[in-house]
Amino acid sequence: MTKYLISFPSAAMVLSEDDFAAVSDAAHAVIQEAKAAGVYVFGGGIDEDVAPVLVAGDGTVTDDTYPQTREFSGGITILDLPSREAAQEWAAKLAAACRCSQELRQFGEDPAS
Repeated sequence: MTKYLISFPSAAMVLSEDDFAAVSDAAHAVIQEAKAAGVYVFGGGIDEDVAPVLVAGDGTVTDDTYPQTREFSGGITILDLPSREAAQEWAAKLAAACRCSQELRQFGEDPAS
């Protein structure tokens, strides 16, 4: 089994107020399906009201981010799946529920984790 990150940026989800509840219900239904299938690891949305910070190895905290992640937002789901094809199927389910395309990334194998 391999872990996959399925995600989208907030800007990709363009919804009316009326559509938000239906999309939320549909997304939660896919997550419940993943839990029932035993493939769910973690998921959630980035709280965009809380500013990110950069923490150094010595514990120093600065109000900054890496330049390439300044715009990190949206939602993520991590699933543990038998194949990339299975990951694409789950990503399609989430894309349909969220009404926006999902980005799919594969975690590298780490036998220690």
